[in-house]
Amino acid sequence: MDEGGTADAAGRGDPGRWERFRRIAWARWALLVATTVPLTLGLGALGVPSPALFAGLIVGTVLALLGAGPARVPRPATSAAQAVIGVVIGVLARTDTLSAVAANWLPVLLVSLGTLVASMAAGLLLGLQRGVSPLTGMLALTAGGASGLVAVTRELGGDERIVSVIQYLRVGLVTATMPIVAAAVFGAGHVGVGGGTESASAPWYLGVPLLAVCCVVGIPLAEKAHVPAGALLGPMVVALVLSLGGLTFGATPPALLVDVAYAVIGWQAGLRFTRAALRTVVRVLPSATALILAIVAVCAGLGLVLSATTGTSFLDGYLATTPGGIYAVLATAISSGGDVTFVVAVQVIRVILMLLVAPFLARLVGRRWGTAQA
Repeated sequence: MDEGGTADAAGRGDPGRWERFRRIAWARWALLVATTVPLTLGLGALGVPSPALFAGLIVGTVLALLGAGPARVPRPATSAAQAVIGVVIGVLARTDTLSAVAANWLPVLLVSLGTLVASMAAGLLLGLQRGVSPLTGMLALTAGGASGLVAVTRELGGDERIVSVIQYLRVGLVTATMPIVAAAVFGAGHVGVGGGTESASAPWYLGVPLLAVCCVVGIPLAEKAHVPAGALLGPMVVALVLSLGGLTFGATPPALLVDVAYAVIGWQAGLRFTRAALRTVVRVLPSATALILAIVAVCAGLGLVLSATTGTSFLDGYLATTPGGIYAVLATAISSGGDVTFVVAVQVIRVILMLLVAPFLARLVGRRWGTAQA
């Protein structure tokens, strides 16, 4: 008998038992939320990227392993979270930023594609590990939009438990090594790493109708076009078009909604953890770390190519092609006196390109080599 049938039977046979069941279910969610909030604040104070997502992943995993968490996150909640993250990414594209690379669009595009190929090839190598499918490996090491990729992994057929841990291992390694490389190799001056975002130029409440428009228009269009990961890509594309058209008026989704969306994505992955899944993740971490460092090295080489073909400094080329941590890249570029507009423009193009291409390539990989098992 399914869960609903069990609940109905409990309600008919013993109303008190059903009430206790409901209280326990609410208690599990209350515990999940109550432990995620303070951890999010703590990780945010430490400058951890996407602290709500990371906190949700940690808390969800711990509670799942203890048998104290909810069984799963409802699908409408994950779809809504994907939509919020899609809009956040879409509004990053602005005409004043992208115009910085207009004259050099071809080398920028080719270098971005090179980053995509390098990271996905490394992911397929990771897929040779026992317990990791090629699809999961590819999504885990694709360098672009970590939160977006984690959000859509299960929908694409991958194992979001492995993808979430390795994606944020990538972001963490890139963020940690970036100041050292920038100073030691490229001679950057004062270099600092920050985890914050740029302030929105419009009041927070204007972000709510922006979010609503992007979802109401984007999700049905994506469904009609049979686009993979439509809950994320549909609103993202609408937000991108509105932003490039100057129709967002500086609005972005409210920070609180963004944090909730990140937490939901973290819970989605964390609550599915089992001891067997945890052992698999721990086993692949050494090889994943080596592959991430290899991707960083390849992207640094691509940064030198970008510098040579566009006339920018070696430091700007390196920062523009660094595979992850866009806000840490922004902070490093600002503090080192780099060409911030150029660096951010290339990074935004990379993230959007990855998120547009990755779901379609993931579908092809899943068809050819199979998908992860739940």
